[in-house]
Amino acid sequence: QVQLMESGGGLVQAGGSVRLSCVASRTIFTINAMGWYRQAPGKQRELVASITHSGATNYADSVKGRFTISRGSAKNTVVLQMNSLKPEDTAVYYCYADRPSGWGQGTQVTVSS
Repeated sequence: QVQLMESGGGLVQAGGSVRLSCVASRTIFTINAMGWYRQAPGKQRELVASITHSGATNYADSVKGRFTISRGSAKNTVVLQMNSLKPEDTAVYYCYADRPSGWGQGTQVTVSS
């Protein structure tokens, strides 16, 4: 397993931006893929964005063109830049890792209208 720790999040107005960071306990190049899920109250957890060890990215349709996932300057960090935020983006955002697996504790993002 890999340990993950998120930072960032908070309260922002609609149209604003938030940057989330996820620090892994090992270099991300030894992890098959990392990314972010989110879960809003009363809804299922959904995949927001992912990035593979080779750099390939994938996004949910609802965030394409607004969110960008990338590797951070540190070799064990993945960043989710969220722009043009909407109230429907309000959720707890979880960093995850796949092979080896791991989950962060979650960070709240609240977008006010």
